[in-house]
Amino acid sequence: MVTFEEVNGKLVPRGSEEDIKAYLDYKKGQASRKRRRSLRDRASRKSYAFNWLAKHTPLSRLDRYIIGKFLGTYFFSIVLIISIAVVFDFNENIDKFLQHDAPVKEIMFDYYLNFIPFYSNLFSQLFVFIAVIFFTTKLAENSEIIAMLSTGTSFGRIVRPYMISAAIIALLNYGLGAYIIPKGNVKRVKFENKYKNRGRQDFNTNVQMEVDTGVIAYFGRYEDSQKMAYEFTLDKFENKKLVKHLQAMTIQYDTLSYEPYHWVITNYQTRNLQGLREIIQSGSKLDTIIKITPQDLLVSRDMEMTLTTPELKTYIERQKARGFANIQQFEVEYWKRGATSFATFILTIIGVSISARKRKNGMGIALGIGLALILTYIMFQTVVSSLAVNANFPAMIAVWIPNAVFAFVALYYYKKAPR
Repeated sequence: MVTFEEVNGKLVPRGSEEDIKAYLDYKKGQASRKRRRSLRDRASRKSYAFNWLAKHTPLSRLDRYIIGKFLGTYFFSIVLIISIAVVFDFNENIDKFLQHDAPVKEIMFDYYLNFIPFYSNLFSQLFVFIAVIFFTTKLAENSEIIAMLSTGTSFGRIVRPYMISAAIIALLNYGLGAYIIPKGNVKRVKFENKYKNRGRQDFNTNVQMEVDTGVIAYFGRYEDSQKMAYEFTLDKFENKKLVKHLQAMTIQYDTLSYEPYHWVITNYQTRNLQGLREIIQSGSKLDTIIKITPQDLLVSRDMEMTLTTPELKTYIERQKARGFANIQQFEVEYWKRGATSFATFILTIIGVSISARKRKNGMGIALGIGLALILTYIMFQTVVSSLAVNANFPAMIAVWIPNAVFAFVALYYYKKAPR
């Protein structure tokens, strides 16, 4: 018989060795049985959960089948076409890389590591169109579309998984293009300007902008290498009347200062206009705060591609407030990111509507019509973007015009699709 005695707040078994051993074996067996019951209960709950999800999942087997085909073909086409593009790009630029002594590490990690996602996202609509036409034509050739329709499934129901796939791709494209790819473009554009194009602009002339309410700054010539500008003037207006004028030989941005917008003015002269009186002062050096940065004075090539969407919006608003005119390219880039992502839905509807019908010639006609349409879309988009940049056409309207036109094209082909 086993008894228990409390020692230091703990119950300690007392008795013969055989009784204590039998008691401990019993407790171990009891714990083991309890653990097995717990595992069985957990497995039964998990099995019930899986069975419930299988019965109540919003995606049917048809949906999962089409989504898998769509996304698989889409990513496979990206890998195939971008791989070929990388080979052609390297073959075309190898002479420039060797001529400018570009390091292998920078070629691989700064250029091509950012080249691949940028162009994959840029031509995503083309890959979507190719993927939809390719695998949908295969479904039609194998009479799978006919089998789906013969069961009473409407064409609109067949299109639903296509739209789900298009939504996944559109969200992925927008997220990459708005927040992730611009950060990689900083390195890619810097590499191209350094080793490929050798065309980075490091100066600007005759820059005039509003830096504060009623305060107009003018820079005769700005040199980015020294962060210095020449022939600088600063005018302050009150009630449309000039009240203060500053003129300086040079002005330089202080990159070592902890304060933002810190500029150092040299060889300056100020004129304070107080009615009929005029007070003139001059000096050799003046530290001042002017709400402007060197980035505002120099718009580098492809700069709009290196800004995330929130940064792009802030930059456009700030430049508009300052009266800076050269922002059309930035506005086009800002609106294009959303428009091109939305185009995924339109092009998916066109692609599935064209290729869902079984044809004697197989994929040839559907692929030909599809490529003609996607090339027309890209050309249309390029033309209206050029109008926005060079002819001051509203950027938002310009980038959404191709989507509006091709939405009617999608509706036309959707009405003609097999029922």
